[in-house]
Amino acid sequence: MHDTLRGCLWMTGAIASFTVMAVAGRAVSLDLDTFEIMMYRSLIGIVIVLAVAGMAGTLSHITTRNMRTHLVRNLFHFSGQNLWFFSITAIPLAQVFALEFTSPFWVMLLSALILGERLTPNRVGAAILGFIGILIVTRPSPETAHIGQLTAALAAIGFAGSAVFTRLLTRTERITCILFWLTVMQAAFGVICAGIDGDIALPAASSLPWVVLIAFAGLVAHFCLTTALSLAPATVVMPIDFARLPVIALVGILVYAEALDPLVLLGALVIFGANYGNIWFETRKAR
Repeated sequence: MHDTLRGCLWMTGAIASFTVMAVAGRAVSLDLDTFEIMMYRSLIGIVIVLAVAGMAGTLSHITTRNMRTHLVRNLFHFSGQNLWFFSITAIPLAQVFALEFTSPFWVMLLSALILGERLTPNRVGAAILGFIGILIVTRPSPETAHIGQLTAALAAIGFAGSAVFTRLLTRTERITCILFWLTVMQAAFGVICAGIDGDIALPAASSLPWVVLIAFAGLVAHFCLTTALSLAPATVVMPIDFARLPVIALVGILVYAEALDPLVLLGALVIFGANYGNIWFETRKAR
């Protein structure tokens, strides 16, 4: 019970960090494009990872034996994160987070293709139900279609690909190695993409604290999420993660005067139900 409570507390830290990152991303988007945000975030991330690894004595965990897998994993993540940063400036935050919850369904499909994991009937059913949830959230039509909805959905696929290749890397690599190459490669991608037009903007003095906040919040969010899952069952952690949606919806209402769309919440509830049902079934089967 003690570990379960600690896992829940770590999960609230992840929710707070993801929310802070969304607000900071919006704040800095007027000054920097998404590639520049990723570049500066990753450069700061390198410093953080090396400093923490140095204090923890884990610098020796950094290896170069799986560079191809690191590259593919970080291409997925870089694409997903850039699309996510664009989406939070283009559509209501609640829509972005609702569509982000579809990532586990893409993980199922990609795991079957890349890792050879079996697509069981309950996984297929969860994916179909999740797709229905997507339709409720986006309600695609010529009148309601928005590029931000597409980029948010594609961001979920990018995060799913990153998760699958992270799972592959964890078979042989330590967390320090994975995080180090994450920040280094993302910084390199950011420099290339931000500089392709020959103009890389420096963050204004007012934007620099937001960029630093994005870097810290991103690393803290993933650390909290990983720690929570190591302490408590996924059936406990995932329902708490769903609290991200009402929290970000409230932030959207109070900070950005975004209208609350009940159908977005309904669609997100369908997506969550499909996710949770699949986790519950898999956990029960494993027992």
